[in-house]
Amino acid sequence: MRLFDYLDKGTSLGASAPCLTMSGTSLTYGEVQELSWQVARALHRSGVRPGDKVAILSANNPIAFACVFGISRAGAVWCPVNPRNEALENRELLHTFDCSTLIFQQAFLPLVERILPGLPGLTTLICLDAEPAVATGLTRWLGDVPAEPFECEPLDDLALLVATGGTTGRPKGVPLTGRNLETMSAITLMSYPFGERPVYLALAPLTHAAGVLCFPVLTLGGEIVIMPAPDLTSFLDLIAAQRVTHTFLPPTLIYMLLAHPALDDTDLTSLRCFWYGAAPMSSARLSEALTRIGPVMAQLFGQSEAPMMIATMAPADHFRPDGSQAVERFTTAGRPSPLVQVAIMDDAGNLLPTGERGEIVVRGSLVMAGYYRDPVATADASRHGWHHTGDIGYLDADNYLSIVDRAKDMIITGGFNVYSAEVEQALLTHPAIQDCAVIGLPDDKWGERVTAVLQLHPHATLTPAEAQSHVKALLGSVKTPKQIEIWPDLPRSKVGKVLKPPIKSQLTTTA
Repeated sequence: MRLFDYLDKGTSLGASAPCLTMSGTSLTYGEVQELSWQVARALHRSGVRPGDKVAILSANNPIAFACVFGISRAGAVWCPVNPRNEALENRELLHTFDCSTLIFQQAFLPLVERILPGLPGLTTLICLDAEPAVATGLTRWLGDVPAEPFECEPLDDLALLVATGGTTGRPKGVPLTGRNLETMSAITLMSYPFGERPVYLALAPLTHAAGVLCFPVLTLGGEIVIMPAPDLTSFLDLIAAQRVTHTFLPPTLIYMLLAHPALDDTDLTSLRCFWYGAAPMSSARLSEALTRIGPVMAQLFGQSEAPMMIATMAPADHFRPDGSQAVERFTTAGRPSPLVQVAIMDDAGNLLPTGERGEIVVRGSLVMAGYYRDPVATADASRHGWHHTGDIGYLDADNYLSIVDRAKDMIITGGFNVYSAEVEQALLTHPAIQDCAVIGLPDDKWGERVTAVLQLHPHATLTPAEAQSHVKALLGSVKTPKQIEIWPDLPRSKVGKVLKPPIKSQLTTTA
């Protein structure tokens, strides 16, 4: 299955059915299919050939998402760009991925203008909703291109390239193939409740989990209701008005939803599957959600390298046979999914028995073949014939997977991955900072909050607010520490390495 095959499958079930809906206006399956033909033809006319990389920089938008299928028809590779990233990070990503074409929204024109210098290979820029000087407007770019079937044979099975942060701060490319996404879609359809023509509400960014969850919905001819910006009042209104059956939110937004004054008065009876994932969720909040939102909560666990479905926990798995909540499972990530092998491995490559802790490793057709043009990182992640997730955990007697730590020192805050080394490098560019350590601390709202402890140069002065402004200018708000402490010195090993466990212990104790 190529990406456009999911759209064509849905179209075969009814071209007049609504496909992409936003702000009360729908594009039918037939209209999205025709637009994808036009985009594919226009890309080919612009010089895009099979295997070329085409980036999309946009907020949630039906036209932008329709372009994904045009990219696929042209035999090209979709590269989603996170608009939350700062210019330097996105420039490096576009350079690393060898992108030749960028499709973007006018709202991000200032970001695009900061990205462009130093990218001579980015030769075609298309603006979805305007005619800026640096780009061609979508309407003019499409011109008189006919809305007729068009398809180029791809070079290989590569469907999209997504970026993942690294411990050095440099983005790595995760190439996902049609086979990877077909496996993910199959797991989704077999692991969670679906009926005819589901209605999927996408509040979370389509550049992340919300986007790839669209593909299994499309195979059933379902409607995708797209929210242009996160707003929980509108989210609740849309569930009731559109009779939404499926949706996804990270735990942070579910916590906010539980505190929303309109929750208990909203008709949620249409919901069949409310996915949560991308960060650990509080057991108490999950129990509350099962009571107040309904017995529809559904967990998923995955990562970019093995998208979404390493382990799953369907709504029914949240309950015991007698109907009571299975609270003992709420701290787990669910069971390994049907088409993925999951094991626990020690540092020597030995697979560990039930109950023993080690690194979570996976293999199967869900898993990427390797990082994009990065053989060193690929070899490290695929040691002993398994993909290494970087998470420490164990499997219990009932085959439920528990995650207890992160080997790669990653912080998940509000559903986004933040690598401490990248934040540390940004902090260390400030002339007042001598050394620092960045950790994640438990947070009721964000899952984890990025926390930094600074050691200043002798006689230097710096306030936490000044340090936050410095990081925000370099990395953006998501990666900016929400808590900053300034200590006279940091705990270190005998060789001078900063020790994070005692820092975390002290801050947790004094919280």
